[in-house]
Formats: sequence, structure tokens, C-alpha cells
Amino acid sequence: MNGNYELTLAVFYCQNVPGSDEGERRILEKKYGKALRLFPLPCSGRLDPVHLLRALEEFADAAYVVACPKGNCRYFEGNSRAGKRVGKTRELIEQIGLEGNRIGLVYGSKENPETLSYQIDKIRDGLSELGPSPVLKNMK
Repeated sequence: MNGNYELTLAVFYCQNVPGSDEGERRILEKKYGKALRLFPLPCSGRLDPVHLLRALEEFADAAYVVACPKGNCRYFEGNSRAGKRVGKTRELIEQIGLEGNRIGLVYGSKENPETLSYQIDKIRDGLSELGPSPVLKNMK
């Protein structure tokens, strides 16, 4: 990450994403330790923006959602609802002066299903230049 700093990432994920079972979750938690906190959801549409904001306020430098592919939600519109909620939350944190990429959403692919582990690695790579959260400045 940025210098010697290790980014703390909160990931809220749909339990229908490939590789999101309990065993895979434990492997990810062991791999990343305290730098990753995972929160399974029955559907990404169940995400409340407050979950993302609380993660940023209490422990995370970034909070992301991993959803199933667009048009492939088991509950029909869950991932599109999650997309709208993440977008509004991103706008809100930008209005208070935080970088918008501290919150995001990643959709899976129908054609090339990617595991939760792969998605998390991709998110972390995309955030490699992001420094410590100014919100947590005095907490860490």
C-alpha cells in the first residue's frame, strides 16, 4: 500500500458470489489478517448505506460491495439497488471532503465468474495509492 501503510478494507458481499462460502472466507481472513473485514449479505440489495459509513467511521480506510452480475440477481433487483445506494453514499462522502473511491461496488461477470478472493485482490490493487483515512487519523 502507500509506503508502509496497510489499507484496512471492509467488504460487504453477496453470498451468491462464487467462492464466498465459509471456508473461503476463513482463508481470506487468514491471508489479510486485520487489513480485511468481511461481511456476508444474503443479497447485496440488503445493504444499507449506514453499513458503509459506519465502516469508514469506525475502522476502514475503504468500504466496498461485491455483488452478483448485473441482471443475474437471485432476488431480481438486489444488485441494482445496491448500485444506487453505493452511488448515493459515494456522493455523500465526496460532499464532506473524502475521496469517492473510498466506497465502491464491484459486479461479478456472467461470462467469466470471478471468485470473492479474486474480486478482493482486484479491489485492493485498485486502491494501492489510497492512503490512510483522515477520519481514522487519530484512532490508528
